[in-house]
Amino acid sequence: MTQPATAAQKQAPTSDAKSVGDQGSSRRLGLPWDVRTLSLLGVLAALVAVGGITAPDEFLATSNLQLVLTQASVIGVVTVGMTFVITSGGIDLSVGAMVALASVWATTVATQEFGFAGILFTAVIVGVGCGLVNGLLIAYGRMVPFIATLAMLASARGLALQITDGSTQVVSVDSVLDLGGRDAYVLGIPPLVLIFGAVTVIGWLLLNRTTFGRRTIAVGGNAEAARLAGIDVRRQRLYLYLLSGLCCGIAAFMLIVLAGSGQNTNGNLYELDAIAAAIIGGTLLSGGRGTIIGSVLGVLIFTTITNIFALNNLETAVQQIAKGAIIVAAVLVQRRSLHGDT
Repeated sequence: MTQPATAAQKQAPTSDAKSVGDQGSSRRLGLPWDVRTLSLLGVLAALVAVGGITAPDEFLATSNLQLVLTQASVIGVVTVGMTFVITSGGIDLSVGAMVALASVWATTVATQEFGFAGILFTAVIVGVGCGLVNGLLIAYGRMVPFIATLAMLASARGLALQITDGSTQVVSVDSVLDLGGRDAYVLGIPPLVLIFGAVTVIGWLLLNRTTFGRRTIAVGGNAEAARLAGIDVRRQRLYLYLLSGLCCGIAAFMLIVLAGSGQNTNGNLYELDAIAAAIIGGTLLSGGRGTIIGSVLGVLIFTTITNIFALNNLETAVQQIAKGAIIVAAVLVQRRSLHGDT
């Protein structure tokens, strides 16, 4: 005698059909995604032109271009991790605080006694540890990502302040300081830029060429359908926040190399910059769609804007207004694109 279908069995074909439909939709979106990337490249090219016109001697100098790329590298690594989290339908407001905590913990006198390896290991493990706490609270504690990461933001900032007692912790390990010097450049490329490039390539491959990436997109698109398809949604979310923490740990080490010190104010507003860069790059804040290349272009656009404003001695307030206008425009374009898809 045939058993009646369970609710899950009844929903499974629908979920499979939706999955197939999403794949077809993604193929149809090939051209729009290319257009979006080209548009971002066009905006970046326009900004370079503006910088070249308004401050030709300073902006186009090799040293300034190296500076722009170096400054983009730290927040860029954080943005790669943020892109994965947002693609899954989550959010991480604690990335800046995690960078601060990892940087000060890795630059304590006790840690510096272990040299280069000790600083690097501590920065990474602190970042991963914070990501683990976020992941456990969200995935298994069923806390809303906004609340869980907001709590981590406050806690990590407070702990960073307690460790430093408000003072700057200067790095005395020569091998770390040398990594930020010009002698460490490879064919004129700063080491931090190379690290950023490696993280970007790995992130792109992970999101676009692995089952981990497909599961991330599936969870962000429809968590219940992903669960019915056999994906362990809670474990996937835990992994994603671990990945975000790992990126924050790497960024903290890069910031230590760049600044030669650890401060509790490090990573200030990184969470807003990373979210903004991911959004203007084409990652949907509601989840289900993400692009590493777009996020990287978003970081470069914001960093270039900051550099142009600094070279032209323009007010920071105007710079923030310009960034806000770009974010609003990007969100409006996303909404129009979504309505066009449906």
